[in-house]
Amino acid sequence: MTSPDFPAGTFTPRPGPGSPLRMLAAQSATELRLALRHGEQVLLTVLVPIVLLVGLTLLTVVPLPEPRVATVAPGVLALAVMSTAFTGQAIALGFDRRYGVVRRLAATALPRWLLVAGRLAAVLGVVAVQVVVLGAIAAVLGWRPEPAGVGWAVPLVLLGCAAFAALGMLLGGSLRAEITLAVANLVWFVLLFAGGIVIPVGRLPGPLAAVAAALPSGALAEGLRDTLATGAPPSAGVVLVLLAWTALGSALAIRFVRLR
Repeated sequence: MTSPDFPAGTFTPRPGPGSPLRMLAAQSATELRLALRHGEQVLLTVLVPIVLLVGLTLLTVVPLPEPRVATVAPGVLALAVMSTAFTGQAIALGFDRRYGVVRRLAATALPRWLLVAGRLAAVLGVVAVQVVVLGAIAAVLGWRPEPAGVGWAVPLVLLGCAAFAALGMLLGGSLRAEITLAVANLVWFVLLFAGGIVIPVGRLPGPLAAVAAALPSGALAEGLRDTLATGAPPSAGVVLVLLAWTALGSALAIRFVRLR
């Protein structure tokens, strides 16, 4: 029986998975909402970078060239990327594995690549919010980056997100949640003070400076400092370091990440 208001087939079920783009959009939006609602994650990804940005700019705790904000702001942007893509991602994935969230999602119509892509899209969304907020505060503090450098900074931040996200997924997907929590926070603190973020690589002691320059934190922070100050593209060394960490982290994550 048909009705003129409802053509035949209106209420006929259409079983099967949705289109990949619709599934990706839904999964990314869910991951982004969960990240922004998590109080601890917001503290790590937004409030701590803001406090460091304002504190290191206004207080001479660390000797830095004037204007201080020109050195502090790019380092804090690198910290924001590391906090979201590495530390936050590792901890979230570790506890999602512990509580069976990832295993349940893997049993749905969502393919594994889409689960990863959804998390990465959420990371990019959080980083975009961080960059806007931190950039606005830095501008109030007197930061005036070179306009050409802003254009070069965007792909550099994306590359930094890729490197840190690969390492975060490796950590969160291969260790127990409690161990992941401890290791991720420890690495965050070590890289904050000795990885070229708070203290520029050139001001670290010789051996430590060499190590920091080869780390994704040091490469991203120094790359942002240089390109935002001069407007020139990032050096080949910075790009190669970030590409190498992305490739290494991705290869190890494919090999060792588990769903349970």
